[in-house]
Amino acid sequence: MNKYYFGLIVIPLFFILLPLKAQVNKAKNPVIFADVPDVSMIRVGDTWYMSSTTMHMNPGVPIMKSKDLVNWQIVNYAYNTLGDVDALNLENGKNAYGRGSWASCIRYHNDTFYVSTFSSTTGKTYIWSTKDIEKGPWKEISFSPSFHDHTLVFDDDGRVYLIYGNKKLTLVELNTDLSGVKPGGVNQVIIEDSTIPSGGNSNLGEGSQLFRYNGKYYLFNITWPKGGMRTVVIHRADKITGPWEGRLAFQDKGVAQGGMVDTPDGRWFAYLFRDYGSVGRIPYIVPMKWEDGWPVIGVNGKLPDALDLPANKSLMPGIVASDEFKRRKKDPDLPLVWQWNHNPVNSLWSVKQRKGHLRLTTGRIDNDVLSARNILTQRTFGPECSGSTVIDITNMKEGDFAGLILLQRKYGLLGIKNEGGKKSIVMVNAQTGSPVEAEIIPLTQKKVYLRADCNFRDLADVADFYYSLNGKNWIAIGTQLKMEYSMPHFMGYRYGLFNYSTKTPGGYVDFDWFRIE
Repeated sequence: MNKYYFGLIVIPLFFILLPLKAQVNKAKNPVIFADVPDVSMIRVGDTWYMSSTTMHMNPGVPIMKSKDLVNWQIVNYAYNTLGDVDALNLENGKNAYGRGSWASCIRYHNDTFYVSTFSSTTGKTYIWSTKDIEKGPWKEISFSPSFHDHTLVFDDDGRVYLIYGNKKLTLVELNTDLSGVKPGGVNQVIIEDSTIPSGGNSNLGEGSQLFRYNGKYYLFNITWPKGGMRTVVIHRADKITGPWEGRLAFQDKGVAQGGMVDTPDGRWFAYLFRDYGSVGRIPYIVPMKWEDGWPVIGVNGKLPDALDLPANKSLMPGIVASDEFKRRKKDPDLPLVWQWNHNPVNSLWSVKQRKGHLRLTTGRIDNDVLSARNILTQRTFGPECSGSTVIDITNMKEGDFAGLILLQRKYGLLGIKNEGGKKSIVMVNAQTGSPVEAEIIPLTQKKVYLRADCNFRDLADVADFYYSLNGKNWIAIGTQLKMEYSMPHFMGYRYGLFNYSTKTPGGYVDFDWFRIE
């Protein structure tokens, strides 16, 4: 080839590839392709902190931090357990699926971090405070009633408020020590119908988050107009008691509910989330600017796929992580990526009784996996993920069932059942709402490998299960699970390690590791 023709080819290609390279080095939405809903966010210096909802999971109200608004890691939880009641303990036929604690609010005031939430399960509002958000300790205050989707407000005059409600939004004043509602304090409706800016034909007008900027108050809410999509509405006022004026602020792809945050160099972003099928509710960062004293969200009103922020890194190990269950003396028993389904029974699990293993022991009789205590879980994530484990079943008792679950109301699981003195590998598919044993394989060895692969790409929402007798050759088992985000659980699918008894409590299994990729 003539060298001059070669040059003519190379130069245009260079200019074509240059913007592509720039795109690769930019952040992509969603910034977290996993279930992190109801986000509330603050910036302290050069660090952002975010709280979220995990409802019936414990420990609860995860605290995450980031140095770039894109890459996050879990650094703490606001509480270990929310309350000692039957529903939270999975006792007497009760449960807290989809309830527990809901949307939280995180704030920083007078060198102290505050995280608040509410629970319809206990009927209380909770406020936790700490000087060190990553290490604690936390001080807890709780009081009645339970203020729905509230935002905590420290006003300039030293008074403290909550704004709460759905459609009709109410301002209530708290005692200055946050111990409860102030007798004789402000208690008034400030917005009669928060859905009016989006047309007024919505039953949803909640998710309040309040901010101050240039002397004005800005209140973010979500609405969902009938026949439309999840929408951001913003009201503003000169005084917290009003009057308030509102406008529709953002409406694209159903990305809504959240608030606003700035960067040290003066840029502004909205943080919102999107319902994305069975993986759950996933966070987005959206550019924001100010026009005529109003936040303007999006790029020409649209959600950008790329952001002028550092590129996304893996969610591992900050949000999800593999675990070999090997612990040094200084290590916590469980990394922060793990959460228990409901309140755990701490005497029935251990990472110390057998070195390098998680032991789950049964303590009572249960009829099904959704009532089983001590299911240890962590998030699935998109667009695709695979979770696997190996389990030693030597010490199972008659009626025991243990293994790996994709946890939601319409769950799928792969486990080992000990029945009639014989052990079998069983795949259970509950996508119809009732569990069906899709395939049963006799088992004669004491160790078996289990795997579940999830595909959330373009809302495929399917999962396949595999087992192996040697950790190398994987065999498909059962039927494909069509995953569905189900409101009774109100949570994206989670990997879970479980062991429960249907006949004889006291048996146990040992998980050697859990690996996610």
